[in-house]
Amino acid sequence: MRRAKYGDRVAVHYTGKLENGEVFANSKVGEPFEFTIGKGEVIPGFEKRVIGMELGETKTITIPPEEAYGPRSEELLVDVSKSALPEDITPAIGEQLEIPQKDGNPIDVIITAMNEDTVTLDVNHPLAGITVTFNIQLIGVT
Repeated sequence: MRRAKYGDRVAVHYTGKLENGEVFANSKVGEPFEFTIGKGEVIPGFEKRVIGMELGETKTITIPPEEAYGPRSEELLVDVSKSALPEDITPAIGEQLEIPQKDGNPIDVIITAMNEDTVTLDVNHPLAGITVTFNIQLIGVT
């Protein structure tokens, strides 16, 4: 059987779960997920654990934050003046916003606190600091 190796384009079906068993991602509701091993298109721990899988193989992997979405960082909590927000936004704690960056690409942030003048935006990835588990089935290798 063919095994996935560095440089291969692979297709997988996967289900991603949090430590409490909650499903946060599932490719089985759509098309298989495809990526090229070694190009950094997926989280490092996922990519590393697909290497060596046989076509058709299924396995469950657990990935610590350092190899997944990174550790949470208090430095990524940013206080911003409410006047800097777009006029059509009425801020609320827990609200997710999409903020454009200098390069034009948006970044998702969550409002975690606010007072009369400022809002605190959490720029951490929503899964930062969390160990995740994936059930992976390798369905294609080219």
